[in-house]
Amino acid sequence: MSTCRRVLVVGGARSGKSRTALQLAESVSPERTYIATAQAYDEEMRERIAQHRAERDGSWRTVDAPLDLVAAIRAQTAPGQAVLVDCLTLWLSNIVLAERDPAHESNLLVQAVRDAGGPLILVSNEVGQGIVPATPLGRRFRDEQGRLNQQIAEVCDAVVFVAAGCPILLKPAPPLQLKLE
Repeated sequence: MSTCRRVLVVGGARSGKSRTALQLAESVSPERTYIATAQAYDEEMRERIAQHRAERDGSWRTVDAPLDLVAAIRAQTAPGQAVLVDCLTLWLSNIVLAERDPAHESNLLVQAVRDAGGPLILVSNEVGQGIVPATPLGRRFRDEQGRLNQQIAEVCDAVVFVAAGCPILLKPAPPLQLKLE
């Protein structure tokens, strides 16, 4: 079995991505850092953040990085310490709302992931499988998220898709072989 240093966990909302990523990180190292990208703008988000905190035991250290995720990854990744980023979708949303260039910020993030000094697990939503967003901003965000997921998947050693709480390994995958008749 090959060793994976960088893993992307993707899936839809409430698919079990975060739980899968937590379990993966907990299996890697007793030293764990959770990099949170959420911002508590309203009561619902405060409740979601509290729920995520409750899912982690006291062995986790939490670092908040709603915008400066690149610096957080560079500062926190080290051999023997698992780092979990949850999630890239909220981070990208923060970048777009702060009117920063998503393509530039995504390129910087990809480089930070590539250079990570230790085990790194990233959580992201797969937003392109639903209905087409009704607004130009929604469509732009969907497209930016799709591009970011592809870029991050390319530099990760493994990609796990989670649906209905079931993790499915997408990468590494056996070569695609089709027989057309």
